[in-house]
Amino acid sequence: MTPPPARRRRTGANGAAPAHSLPRRGTVRRAQAITTYGVGSLLAVDHESFVISGLDGADRSWSSDESPRIHERRLARLLDVKYFRLPPASDDTSTDGLRVRRFPLMHSCPECMELQRHQDFNPPSGRSVCGTCEVDLAPSRFVVACEAGHLDEFPYRQWVHRSTERGASTVGPCGGKLRLRSSGRTSSLRSILVSCTCGKASEVSMEGSFRRNALKDLGLKCQGARPWLGTSVPAQECGLPLRTLQRGSSAVWQPVLKSALSIPPWSDGRTDPLAEHWEKLRKYDDRVSVGIYLDAVFPEKWPISLDEVMTLLDAEREEDSDGETAPTFDHRYRALRNKEYERLCSGNDESEQSHDEQFVCETPQGDQRVLGPLGITGPMLVKKLREVRALKAFTRLADPDSTTDSKEMPLSSSPMLWLPAMEVRGEGVFLRLDEDRLGTWEKAVAVAARVERMHTAHQRVLDQRAGDQGQAVPSPATPRMVLLHTLAHVLINEWSLEAGYPAASLRERLYADDDMAGVLVYTATSDSAGSLGGLVAQGEPELLDRTVRSAVHRAEWCSSDPLCMETEMSGAGGVNLAACHACVMLPETSCEHNNILLDRALLVGTPDDPHLGFFTNILEQ
Repeated sequence: MTPPPARRRRTGANGAAPAHSLPRRGTVRRAQAITTYGVGSLLAVDHESFVISGLDGADRSWSSDESPRIHERRLARLLDVKYFRLPPASDDTSTDGLRVRRFPLMHSCPECMELQRHQDFNPPSGRSVCGTCEVDLAPSRFVVACEAGHLDEFPYRQWVHRSTERGASTVGPCGGKLRLRSSGRTSSLRSILVSCTCGKASEVSMEGSFRRNALKDLGLKCQGARPWLGTSVPAQECGLPLRTLQRGSSAVWQPVLKSALSIPPWSDGRTDPLAEHWEKLRKYDDRVSVGIYLDAVFPEKWPISLDEVMTLLDAEREEDSDGETAPTFDHRYRALRNKEYERLCSGNDESEQSHDEQFVCETPQGDQRVLGPLGITGPMLVKKLREVRALKAFTRLADPDSTTDSKEMPLSSSPMLWLPAMEVRGEGVFLRLDEDRLGTWEKAVAVAARVERMHTAHQRVLDQRAGDQGQAVPSPATPRMVLLHTLAHVLINEWSLEAGYPAASLRERLYADDDMAGVLVYTATSDSAGSLGGLVAQGEPELLDRTVRSAVHRAEWCSSDPLCMETEMSGAGGVNLAACHACVMLPETSCEHNNILLDRALLVGTPDDPHLGFFTNILEQ
């Protein structure tokens, strides 16, 4: 037989390697690439399943036109990157998009009931069908993950061949083929049956596979698999216990999102050309050295004046910690929020700023004294704001707000100069609570005791998730924080009813600390419910007074009362008290804390103690 001729390597223009021509597998919105289908998450497209690839090759695959850079110096400094990038679009005219890899690899055929890796079915190129039966293959419903963020295939072969003799779990050698079928008797795991043709093991069900120690009893530990990074990155044994999860479970992937508002002096877009030069500029203390550097980098024309550069450097140094030890990430993030609170309180009048200004915050023109009886002070109309939300990392099995950095999985195998992010431009209303009245209310014994129950329950949940109490994140539950959080929720619900805003289009931003007591409610989307002036109008004192009074009266009663108000604990782990989906809970996109640490009794009191509520005086009028 004559051997075939040697294959010629295809080349592109001028002999260059040809551009990749990869098949398209569904579409996702840019915002979803940050919040829902980010790096490491699982994406179901028709009858197929994929994992979103890491960012290691994104510099080459993401087009600069479809994935422009986003600059927000304060957030970039917090996350130790130089800039951010908008995820690529998924339109039909796009040259590229998010890269994906098939996962899980284990598939089953509904006809022949074989359970094996996808390529072992010999599917035709570009299709996911059984090469023998020509029917669509079904991806494995089950995957395994650990709290360090690793993800792997469910060990079907070990599960079938497990032995319960004398309580031991062993796996013998086997050359048979696995089969998966459903008995159809029930919709539970008991009806999903796995068998092997070797004859050494009987047919077993998937019942019990979700027990916390189910895989530990088989002697299985995490091997450190990271399928979103491909096979070029070797896995390193992790050793943590593995948990079985449904492929579509929300516990498989949770984003770690960090955000910042663009505030002066960083809110002027003219500073963007300097984004990659601040670290070097910080090394110079005198104007002459800074000017020499700018001349070398921008020989024709500086983006901004030397005075403005020195002002920005001074503002950045103000956020540096004066302590001897390096500040933690939480302390730095809190300092970022402190600066936002200061600017929201002081305002930034539009008439004094340029057209490029991205933050406009003004005092309402109405008489603010009408808000005095409510205990509300300092309302501000945020007519223009810009928020940048960046995907820092992701977690599995654990709430990202309760994990340490060691359990956050990075988006690439090596550190990168940027992170994926999105920007939201909108408007909002900022208000504060009267410090004197709030301080008196916080010291009440009944208030402190009620919040302490929530704090204890939340801290217990955090300790369990951390494993080691020494590494657990402290609970933020304080009377001030819970009050502001619940107030923000009832305001969003009220504006969604009275002002025509969908609740999911509004978002809260809390400023609760020893020296902060404010809440910002702003438009969280840039669509038709974005910056049209409707929300800002609600911040005028007369309208705000009416809104708060109506919201408090509405919170006095819940369709689930008296059960809702009298419950000793509610929510996962008992971290809520008087709060349910019929009264104060919001869509997850609107809440900073995943609908936990809520209690409307702190607003309106309880039947046994009506004076417990901060706004009880409104109800007595």
